[in-house]
Amino acid sequence: MRHRARLTTVVIGGGQAGLAMSWWLARRSIDHVVLERGEVANSWKTERWDSLSLLTPNWQSRLPGYGYQGNDPDGFRSMPETIGFIEKYAQAIAAPVHARTRVTSVRSRGDDYEVVTDQRTWTCETVVLATGACNTPVLPAVAGAVPSAIKTLTPLQYRNPDQLEEGGVLVVGASASGVQIADEIQRSGRPVTLAVGEHVRVPRVYRGKDIKWWMDASGVLDQRYDEVDDIVRARNVPSLQLAGYADRRSIDLNSLTTIGVKLVGRLAGVNDGKAQFSGSLRNVCALADLKLIRLLDTIDTWARENGRDGEVAPPQRFESTTVEESPPLLLDLTRGRIKTIIWATGFRPDYSWLDVPVLDRKGHIRHDGGVVVEAPGLYLLGMPFLRRRKSSLIDGVGDDARDLSAHLASYLGDRALSRPELIAARG
Repeated sequence: MRHRARLTTVVIGGGQAGLAMSWWLARRSIDHVVLERGEVANSWKTERWDSLSLLTPNWQSRLPGYGYQGNDPDGFRSMPETIGFIEKYAQAIAAPVHARTRVTSVRSRGDDYEVVTDQRTWTCETVVLATGACNTPVLPAVAGAVPSAIKTLTPLQYRNPDQLEEGGVLVVGASASGVQIADEIQRSGRPVTLAVGEHVRVPRVYRGKDIKWWMDASGVLDQRYDEVDDIVRARNVPSLQLAGYADRRSIDLNSLTTIGVKLVGRLAGVNDGKAQFSGSLRNVCALADLKLIRLLDTIDTWARENGRDGEVAPPQRFESTTVEESPPLLLDLTRGRIKTIIWATGFRPDYSWLDVPVLDRKGHIRHDGGVVVEAPGLYLLGMPFLRRRKSSLIDGVGDDARDLSAHLASYLGDRALSRPELIAARG
């Protein structure tokens, strides 16, 4: 019989979100464990390509009670450095991590929860789901129609250009992952075609400071989920076209076409071996350019109203995205020019082990700022725009964990008032 244990809170996920919650739970003297299917920072270790670096500057790696301690605050961490940072954080806060413990079920048991793992079963009053948003790649329906001779990969499988055959590569998706991978592969000598859908264009440096500095200082990243008109839309906005290159260069569609990447519209279908692309490329790019101008206007207004204009470079605007007059609408995948397709088409969380009826029709948890209202005592952390625009960043999980741990503590207090026996059990 599998060993059983009881405690107050189980945190599922040993990345930055789960560890930030552990720090706050410990601060509130709430007994808990952190369950991790692999090792601490498992996703960073096993599901990232070799050259990837953080998109945020080193100074922005701020976790509760811990921050950057090096001499290059404006640099960008490589993956090994990021892994080391998170591992050191887990050690510094003495997080009660149970590594190599895979959760197989979370279910309600009366007023409690039962968390079943391949090691033991835990009974607890509250559960925090901190497993992240990027567990499973999202592939479009057209992926099944791609000729079998073409190798296909997702960003979780891609490591570097050397694993690819010589020949052309079609990268589908132009958010952060897609543009970085397209840039790297094109520079390796393989011709890249980039299928472009909705995207968010930003410069790496604006008016002499990192764009993340501006977004942090002006409060853009702190915007709350209950302050936006359409939170569902906000949570599905593509990731910024941004990279943490040592030379601090921007990456956008113009920089890609400059090195030879060919742009086409959104991949709409594959029929008889021919890829079909949307004719909306020009409009999609114009919309991204317009949103960029709005962001820069917001930054300029904040700088002017807060007396920063004299401390930084003057306002600037960037060239519109260059799109050829008539981008190709068809690409024959049977002629051998395209050897590989990389699906940079997004991710979704995996809750196949969650046996609590809180998922919507798309497999996402229904919640109010991380509080799963339909299942009292169940919390969500580390998802895009969970409570703030920065929620999915290393720099954002700490504030969200603070808020949710406060709600969790209040919930436990209310339970104790109605069930005095729980106080003795926790002691």
